[in-house]
Amino acid sequence: MQRRNFVKSTFGAAGLGLAGAAVSGEVLAGNQYHTAVPLAKNNFKLKYAPHFGMFENSAGKDPIDQLKFMADAGFTALEDNGMMGRDPAQQSKIGEEMARLGMTMGVFVIDKGGNGQNTLAAGKPEYVDIFLAGCRKAVETAKRCNAKFATVVPGDFDRSLPIGIQTGNVIDALRRGADILAPAGLAMVLEPLSDTPNLFLRTSDQTYEICRAVNSPSCKVLFDIYHMQKNEGHIIPHINWAWDEIGYFQIGDNPGRNEPTTGEINYKNIFKHIYEKQKAAGREYILGMEHGKSQKGKEGEIALIKAYQESDSFAV
Repeated sequence: MQRRNFVKSTFGAAGLGLAGAAVSGEVLAGNQYHTAVPLAKNNFKLKYAPHFGMFENSAGKDPIDQLKFMADAGFTALEDNGMMGRDPAQQSKIGEEMARLGMTMGVFVIDKGGNGQNTLAAGKPEYVDIFLAGCRKAVETAKRCNAKFATVVPGDFDRSLPIGIQTGNVIDALRRGADILAPAGLAMVLEPLSDTPNLFLRTSDQTYEICRAVNSPSCKVLFDIYHMQKNEGHIIPHINWAWDEIGYFQIGDNPGRNEPTTGEINYKNIFKHIYEKQKAAGREYILGMEHGKSQKGKEGEIALIKAYQESDSFAV
């Protein structure tokens, strides 16, 4: 039996778990996922990127086993916010295994001290220096894991300064960061967030404006559909308006920030829209699965994959 067919039949059957199955050179024993033959290509129309830990009940805790499981389940990308915190040897090992599996590295987060900390809006040299040091370290991390995108959150508002001055400070810092990243072919993607109103970057149009001002291929918009549903709604028009500056998407349903089909967002329509626009533009986006699971255990992992199968089943 082809591995792809095994995975499809496993996830397509109600109530079936993964432990104990043994098919064509692969075995799922206990919590370890082993493979001995090349992996099949996916059936998904878009390049969805899970995180480590998303399938550890089925694949075990080892990151390499999790990568193999992701590939068998049909995913062709990975997102790892904490990649910069991993040992360099492990970064390289992950990059090498992804290359073997034909998977693409999505974003990791550029370490600048936290989402709200060391805010670039304040224009303080010491904060900018922390950010630029993170950019230099990110270049080395990206080389090891073959990454092309890294997330940046500029930080909190500085309430002591007018908004225009804060925006200028952010633009100046990001231009300096882009100068470090661009020669390495690495792009920072700026993420507007809904976590707290104290964050400087909140909407896609604000982020679009800043990217236009930075004017670099190494500074683009990270359009997180979950956060933008909370902050601005009107998702498809906002995608259209910001399209020329969008470099990356992230996924999460609302409320709950879990897999598609669990909340109010019509992901099948959104995925179809992104698919058609990227095809017309000759692009291919990574869509990071930055969300939780609505159910626990292996059953929740199977439900997550089935949710992506359903949301990706739009007609083309």
